[in-house]
Amino acid sequence: MEAYKRWVRRNRDYVRQLSSLASGMTWLLPERFAASEIGPEAVSSILGMVTTVNEHIIETTPTSVHTSSAETSFLPLSLCLTLLRDLETLIEVVAEQLYGEDKKWNLIALTEAAKVCVRLAVFRTTGYKMLLQGGETENLEHSDDLSPQGNMGHLRKPIQNQGLGVNHPQGLNSWNLEGRAMSALSSFGQNARMVSEPTWLRRVQLQQAILEPPAKIIRNPSLSTFLSEKGIRGGLFVTGETMFVLRPLIYVLLVRKYGTQSWFPWFISLAVDLIGNSMLSATTMSQDSRKDQHFQFSKSEKDELKRRKLLWVLYLMRDPFFSKYTRRRLESTQKTVEPVPVVGFFAEKLIELLIGAQTRHTYMSGS
Repeated sequence: MEAYKRWVRRNRDYVRQLSSLASGMTWLLPERFAASEIGPEAVSSILGMVTTVNEHIIETTPTSVHTSSAETSFLPLSLCLTLLRDLETLIEVVAEQLYGEDKKWNLIALTEAAKVCVRLAVFRTTGYKMLLQGGETENLEHSDDLSPQGNMGHLRKPIQNQGLGVNHPQGLNSWNLEGRAMSALSSFGQNARMVSEPTWLRRVQLQQAILEPPAKIIRNPSLSTFLSEKGIRGGLFVTGETMFVLRPLIYVLLVRKYGTQSWFPWFISLAVDLIGNSMLSATTMSQDSRKDQHFQFSKSEKDELKRRKLLWVLYLMRDPFFSKYTRRRLESTQKTVEPVPVVGFFAEKLIELLIGAQTRHTYMSGS
């Protein structure tokens, strides 16, 4: 496995180009949306999983010899989510072939339930940060909101005495008697330590400090701590993220009970999306209470909110809206542009792909 990792990292550009070409070729496989689709879909899923693993290997390339030992032997939760996404369409196809159209929703519900568990675990382990790309991308950016200790952090930073070149805690007056005594003692201790240490030892220590910076232990807050610090806004944020995570599972369970042609699952899913997004938007509103901490999303989190709103377009592709309105509009458009050379041909193929993809829940789930 280590030899394969080294090969992928040395040929990262070649690996990415090959993966992109292979993914594009899967759409040209015969019987892509035919009755017996397990073979082509299995090829597509395997290629997707291989691409995902290769990207993970490339992104975790050690920056120095000292970080090579930091690579973990287990799969991160974000990678597990991506692998599940690559595999879920194959699971749907196999379930439909083995159990039929109606009973396939049992296996789809199990898949969505697994994704919910993993996403909630990611949400918890990241300290209740917003899930980017459904948890598949790590949220490494720090938002601009301040914790209760945030405003006190600068009080612990030492300042430098410009005259003596020594550090002492902020707030200590270096011009009074006590301050001058502390500065003299600190300067004496620093000079004595530098004289007692040989030059080569100081040079080695400096190199180690550069190559191996001290690791910062970051403890993620518990849910009760997070809610007590953030107040009502924190509760709205957690509720909104939880609704975003649960929405696909709720939709599948309702479709399993009422069928794909019922409006009830469609409207409930849309309502969950709208309410959850409204709660997330409410967390950034200004407030007068000092107990509630103000939320300010980072750029990546704002982009994630925009991405989630774009996913609402998929409601046009879900039954019963698709079969009653969208499909008719697509077919009428196809007949209109069919006489036009070239344009008619590509429009026909595009509409054919859209209608074929719509038959798969995993393509239109937005989860």
